[in-house]
Amino acid sequence: MKSTKKELLLEAAKELFAEFGYTDTTFKKISEKAGVALGLLTHHYGNKEKLFLAAGLDVLDELHRRLQQEMSKASTGLDSVKNYAECYFDFAADKETNFLVLVRCSPFSDLKASEDRDVMIKSFAVLYDDLESCIARGIGDGSIRKELPPRETAVAVFCNLVGGVRHMLLTPYGEPSTSSDVTDFILRSLEA
Repeated sequence: MKSTKKELLLEAAKELFAEFGYTDTTFKKISEKAGVALGLLTHHYGNKEKLFLAAGLDVLDELHRRLQQEMSKASTGLDSVKNYAECYFDFAADKETNFLVLVRCSPFSDLKASEDRDVMIKSFAVLYDDLESCIARGIGDGSIRKELPPRETAVAVFCNLVGGVRHMLLTPYGEPSTSSDVTDFILRSLEA
């Protein structure tokens, strides 16, 4: 199926934001990469901030879809956390996903507009919610320690995943085993 011009622009934007970051990605670069007239960017997305938001949310939606797919394959809550962590690391390492859109410096780290901040917070909250449900499931099925509070534990686990990804992708001294080391650490910390 042939992509629409709007879809071509979004795909080009995701690739360029992931490669160059927010500041160094211009509307001109995006329109040239997409092979679409520059004026259509403004028509479809309004401004660079709105386009970046659309690109980030598109990447996030795909990540969430894949996480849910992997979590559904697990037989226990602990296995679900394992699948979540492995999927998160695999998604981050796959250049085709444009995951770096979510990692690179963005205008949303210091948002002035509350409507965009609320959209980002609500969108990212699903990642915590999914992880919390894995942990609650594990507490219920006995695979995860009973004394762990699900929400706080989900936040701590997610912080470990984010830190591991940033270490893998953004530092010159990341080890090839970082993702499995972080996953193993998380599982040992949770296991009943």
